[in-house]
Amino acid sequence: MGDVTMYGSVSVDGFIADDLDQPGPLFDWLTGGDVPLDESGVLLVSQASYDYVRPYWDRIGVTVVGRHVFDLTDGWGGEPPSGIAHVVVVTHRPAPEDWNPAAPFHFVDGIEAALAKARELAGDRVVEVAAGDVGGQVLAAGLVDEVRMDVTPVVLGSGKRYFGATRSQLLLEDPEEAIQGDRVLHLRYRVRK
Repeated sequence: MGDVTMYGSVSVDGFIADDLDQPGPLFDWLTGGDVPLDESGVLLVSQASYDYVRPYWDRIGVTVVGRHVFDLTDGWGGEPPSGIAHVVVVTHRPAPEDWNPAAPFHFVDGIEAALAKARELAGDRVVEVAAGDVGGQVLAAGLVDEVRMDVTPVVLGSGKRYFGATRSQLLLEDPEEAIQGDRVLHLRYRVRK
């Protein structure tokens, strides 16, 4: 079974979006380089970011997101982002009425059921959990093995927190990696169990 990894770009003051759910400059590092990160030609990063991010993305089998992210992205048009095979959406509501049932999206109620479905779909590949409220819930439940953060040099001041509404103290190990890219610092921590 692969690791469960919480992942996202984050401001230095701990936010993944502002109060209006806008990421602002948090993703500038994904378009400011000269090395293509994927086949789209849109994502261009530094060589250091490519060497860190691409191997990780290639190991992801499933991404777990909350319904809020799904709705904000309009379900990525039915195509999982970044070449991911499946997306598990944590929600108390069913799929949208006009949703294509053949799209590789799975609507599941609760984080435990979402992680069980994601692990089933991912096999020995990584289960990625999006940072934010759902990620924070999964972390607080002790189900996250690793935290990856792309820390960008911006202060948002307020907004959506990387760890969601988590109120409990959780310990991470020392950083396993700290890679400096252009306009981003990639950090990777194991979660202390």
